[in-house]
Amino acid sequence: MTIRYGLLIAGCLMFSGASPLCAGEYNEVLSIGDAMPTWKDLPGTDGKTHSSADLAKIDIVVLVFTCASCPTAVDYEQRIDALVQKHSGQVAVVPVVVNQVEADRLPALTRRVADQGLHFQYLYDGSQQIAKDFGAIFTPEFYVFNKDRRLVYMGALDDSTDADGVKVRYVEDAILAIQAGKTPAVAETIARGCRVRYARERRTPKP
Repeated sequence: MTIRYGLLIAGCLMFSGASPLCAGEYNEVLSIGDAMPTWKDLPGTDGKTHSSADLAKIDIVVLVFTCASCPTAVDYEQRIDALVQKHSGQVAVVPVVVNQVEADRLPALTRRVADQGLHFQYLYDGSQQIAKDFGAIFTPEFYVFNKDRRLVYMGALDDSTDADGVKVRYVEDAILAIQAGKTPAVAETIARGCRVRYARERRTPKP
């Protein structure tokens, strides 16, 4: 992460909630209107492999970077599940985990889906490449794409970590806007949660 990027995030987070004041500046990879990065053969907790091409017939895709080792992400798990159930058959909600700690690996996630009775399957990418392609920073972090697979919203699910305090549901509003042929009133917010645990990349020593 560059110094500029870190300072920008810190400045944005000074505002309460998921403020859109810094929209369009904090993701160094994607901007609103960009094409959805593709992925291929990611293993899921259902024992199958999944690719973005599998979603060709779905009008709206919501990709979520999340995990089971972050308290905030765990707090949002049931809200993600509710989103899946509400839009079943109309919207593909795709939760992806990239952290390499034990709680976030496929065996533990598979048990979690069964124990929690979740209505979705986690995908896992041990290479973390998909998160890099999206410029993901936090868990949970949401990306909403329309039928043309153009990004229409990215950031937080809603405006409050406390479920009882939610007043604005950003992802839900983006879905409804797409279905109505409109542009979401808020296209970007700052996600709240733990940072994605990117593996440290070793640099090759100079000769």
